[in-house]
Amino acid sequence: METIDLNADLGEGGEQDESLMILASSVNIACGGHAGDEGSIRRAVELAIQAQVAIGAHPGYEDPAHFGRRPMNVSGDDIRGLIHRQLERILAVHPRLHHVKPHGALYNQSNQDKPMAAALVAAIAEIQPDTILYCPPHGALAMAAAGINLATCAEGFIDRRYGEDGNLCPRTEERALIEDVGEAVSQALKIAIQKNVKTLKGTTIPMEARTLCIHGDSFDALDLLRLTRSSLEEAGIKITAP
Repeated sequence: METIDLNADLGEGGEQDESLMILASSVNIACGGHAGDEGSIRRAVELAIQAQVAIGAHPGYEDPAHFGRRPMNVSGDDIRGLIHRQLERILAVHPRLHHVKPHGALYNQSNQDKPMAAALVAAIAEIQPDTILYCPPHGALAMAAAGINLATCAEGFIDRRYGEDGNLCPRTEERALIEDVGEAVSQALKIAIQKNVKTLKGTTIPMEARTLCIHGDSFDALDLLRLTRSSLEEAGIKITAP
C-alpha cells in the first residue's frame, strides 16, 4: 500500500491543536522562535504522546512579531545559535526528535541559499544526528543534508501555490495561499497520487513528496486536515509518519 505522512505545524497558539493531533501523523512543534514557550511546548508534546504521532521540532527566526515569516539577514553562527537554542528547548521536554522542520522564512531562505542550508543542517546534526529533516524535494536543504548523510523527507504543501521553479510563492504575492478547502484537498491528492502540482501560472511540474503540510494557524485547518485524510484513505493511501 502506498503511504504518505500528514504533518501539522502546532504549538503556535492555535485553539485546534488537540483535534489536529488526532488527524495528523506527525507534528512540528514551535520551540520558542517564531512562537511558543516552555509551557506551550510541554502541552504540545503531551498531546502528541497521547495521540501517538511523531514529534518534531519547528525552529524559526526569533521574530514573533512577524511570526518568523519575514526574511532576515543572518550569519551561519546566528543560524547555529537559534537551532541549538530551540532544539534544546524541546529536547528538555522530550528527549528524542523524530524530525526537524524549519519554519517560515528560515525554511524558504535556507532552501535557496547554500551557506545558510549548510549551517542549518550542520547545527541540527550536532544536536540530533539521527533525526529526519523535513524539506522541499529539491534545493539547498536537501543537497546540504545529503552531504552530511542527514536523512530527509520531501515535503509538499496543500494550502500554498508553487512557482515555476518549484518553490513556494511568497505569501506577499496575490493568490499565494489556497483558501478554498476543496481546491487544497485536490492539490493534496494530485501531489500524493500523480506526483505533480499545478503552479500559479497553470503549468504542471513534478512534485514528489513523502509528507504533506497542514498549517495549524489557518482558520479552516481542521476541516482541511479531516477532508485531506479521508480523501487520501479513500484513494487507498495509508497515512503514516516516515
